[in-house]
Amino acid sequence: MDTLVEYAVDGHTARLTLNSPHNRNALSSTLVNQLHQGLRDAAADPAVRVVVLGHTGNTFCAGADLSQGSASSDPAAATAQRSREMAELLRAIVEAPLPVIVAVDGHVRAGGMGLVAACDIAVAGPRSTFALTEARIGVAPAIISLTLLPKLSARAAARYYLTGETFSAAVAETIGLITVAADDVDAAVGSLVADIGRGSPQGLAASKALTTAAVLAGFDRDAERLAAESARLFVSDEAREGMLAFLEKRPPSWAT
Repeated sequence: MDTLVEYAVDGHTARLTLNSPHNRNALSSTLVNQLHQGLRDAAADPAVRVVVLGHTGNTFCAGADLSQGSASSDPAAATAQRSREMAELLRAIVEAPLPVIVAVDGHVRAGGMGLVAACDIAVAGPRSTFALTEARIGVAPAIISLTLLPKLSARAAARYYLTGETFSAAVAETIGLITVAADDVDAAVGSLVADIGRGSPQGLAASKALTTAAVLAGFDRDAERLAAESARLFVSDEAREGMLAFLEKRPPSWAT
């Protein structure tokens, strides 16, 4: 099996690095499973105090691997299952007893936006760009709303969900998606890791739990409904037209 998530421990830090640049670190089943395993390994190591989630290549994560399940006899069921798997991954990050810092210096789209929002602290560099383009192809950022909406201001969520426009790390910091827009991502992450390293395991876990309780309640309340909504949209005529137009590099039928 290919290693799509590199795992390494450096002192009190476990580093998880998305390393599938050939498909822009898309969330394939293999990558998702390895990310789950990395989170479990970090939590089980008494020396680890913090997890840093990073990436190789110029894209942090482009979202779901749509090549998987594309030939399914029941596309709606396959989409709903992928949505549940995404919800489980986001929840694993939120529920992890260790603080999770995401270090981004590349493009973030679709499910990658949900990963960034799921992390406790997010640092993004000057090469970072962000966009929620789902509405342009006839779908919506359903499952990732579980982590995005608690972080974004209401006005920002409405704007970027509806326009699909691309925005920078500086804007992402202003609207609450990331914590720090940094010229030097490694230096900014290093400073945060040093500060977190002064916390005790119990103190860090309990403090994180205070900040994530409302987000987890949202998972309990909305995850299944959003998975069903995602599946409904994905198999619609508009979504088929939107995805085909995207692949054919032409405007969709509703474009003005």
